[in-house]
Amino acid sequence: QDHLMESGGGSVKAGGSLTLSCKRHGYLWGADNMAWFRQVTGKPREGVARIESDGAITYGDSMKGRFTISKDNAKDTLYLQMNSLKPEDTGMYYCAADSSSTKLWAGFGRYWGQGTQVTVSP
Repeated sequence: QDHLMESGGGSVKAGGSLTLSCKRHGYLWGADNMAWFRQVTGKPREGVARIESDGAITYGDSMKGRFTISKDNAKDTLYLQMNSLKPEDTGMYYCAADSSSTKLWAGFGRYWGQGTQVTVSP
């Protein structure tokens, strides 16, 4: 069955680091653009980082310089390295995939994972 599965979330103190992983399962027809989103309670879901099928990368404004998105095609896995974490980074992090990078970044990707919780304490 085609799906995405995130892992790597947890609790850290401000200034700490975490690396999230998102494993692709199945073929996920043509969905070669991938992205990370996060959902903070009481706020709309926001794009964290996107990596397009050609390798082009986009970051959300508040993540630039702190987060790094990458993927290992041999392992069918997407990563998000998060450094200098802040309490406001707390939230549920989701990975998503779609054949359209525009549709994906707009939040309408075809495939979504279940999410992994990141909690950053002061």
